[in-house]
Amino acid sequence: MSPVGWLVLLLPALLRRGSSGVAAAGKVPAVIVFGDSSVDTGNNNFIPTIARSNFWPYGRDYADGLPTGRFSNGRLATDFISEAFGLPPCIPAYLDTNLTIDQLASGVSFASAATGLDNATAGVLSVITIGEQLQYFREYKERLRIAKGEAEAGEIIGEALYIWSIGTNDFIENYYNLPERRMQYMVAEYEAYLLGLAESAIRDVHSLGGRKMDFTGLTPMGCLPAERIGNRDNPGECNEDYNAVARSFNGKLQGLAARLNKDLPGLQLVYADTYKILTSVVDKPADYGFENAVQGCCGTGLFEAGYFCSLSTSLLCQNANKYVFFDAIHPTEKMYKIIADTVMNTTLNVFL
Repeated sequence: MSPVGWLVLLLPALLRRGSSGVAAAGKVPAVIVFGDSSVDTGNNNFIPTIARSNFWPYGRDYADGLPTGRFSNGRLATDFISEAFGLPPCIPAYLDTNLTIDQLASGVSFASAATGLDNATAGVLSVITIGEQLQYFREYKERLRIAKGEAEAGEIIGEALYIWSIGTNDFIENYYNLPERRMQYMVAEYEAYLLGLAESAIRDVHSLGGRKMDFTGLTPMGCLPAERIGNRDNPGECNEDYNAVARSFNGKLQGLAARLNKDLPGLQLVYADTYKILTSVVDKPADYGFENAVQGCCGTGLFEAGYFCSLSTSLLCQNANKYVFFDAIHPTEKMYKIIADTVMNTTLNVFL
């Protein structure tokens, strides 16, 4: 389960809308999301896995105070992005069978907590692989065609914003936690392997009509509370080796984005840098209105996530807005909002 990932492709036709972010003057009829727990809005509720958050205290600050399957106290960055485009303020999960295709037409998440680009990562907790997410997207496209007709469905698919937030689990859940991939690959080789998988996924969506895409870089994963407590060399401090890997991977991801923009007709692929903003917040939390960037709001804030949070409610913080992280891995709603706003504004400047 990974943190963040934040995100967005904003075109020159977008207009600034005060402090609330960016409003779309152009045509973005839907936000379509692939990835892990940073963007899973509840798909894991519907599969047999322990990688879930559809229980209290998750969602305690959501609209109705009920858990949704989001790994946060409230909304995710992708929800704020959808709202900024004038679309619904919460992106639905594709596997929620209570939703009709009309309700999914303006945005949908195929993401699955605890997954990665590497199928072996998804296998750790038996969650949805990136290949399966892409298959759900093909199914979604066909459902749109049947419900909306060829022309309208084609417009939605062609004009939608596609957000990818994935990769952290491949390192902290798989590569550094299990021996198999470390026996096969050096770190740089594993990065190359993952980037090849990312390229294949992007090409698949492009072949199906997707053009406007955002791929979120890795955050400083060594500064997650769970990685601080697991830092054997310097307990309680950020694992700088992990952060160095995140920076290395991000640099290569930027190169991939530049190459694919040249290779694939009509593609507008943006790399979203979330590393800098989260590093700034962790370094100086008070500057952003936070009091704690070392522990999560849930339990001791050092290792609890998922079901462990539900077992530690007596230690739950009173005000999640004072915390950068809600559990030992995932940001609070307030942090997600800061990330979303920062990346939107930064990306907007690139396209002006």
